Amino acid sequence: MRAVQAAKIFAAMASEPRLKILAYLSKSTMTAGEIAERFDMAKPSLSKHLSILENAGLISSVKKGKFIHYSIVEEHIVNSLDGYLQEVCPTRKPLREESAAKAKSDVED
Repeated sequence: MRAVQAAKIFAAMASEPRLKILAYLSKSTMTAGEIAERFDMAKPSLSKHLSILENAGLISSVKKGKFIHYSIVEEHIVNSLDGYLQEVCPTRKPLREESAAKAKSDVED
């Protein structure tokens, strides 16, 4: 299941407009109209980008009145990518410990 979710996340992030949307949403919640103002693309195209990001679990939407407000799901991004890195880089923790030990010995020398 983790691999499937990681694949969805990487596929969603493999687009410059979607990366820009994530960057904008990392600063604040925005409506679809506010996001659209920052792009020179048709609204159906923007809607598709938002849908891909939402299906990957990277953003969430809440309808308030007649507007849809989008926000980033930061903890999901971090947890998914960390889980993926743990699967593909099983030596990650030992390397970190090795680096810490080396740094400590450098200080002692």
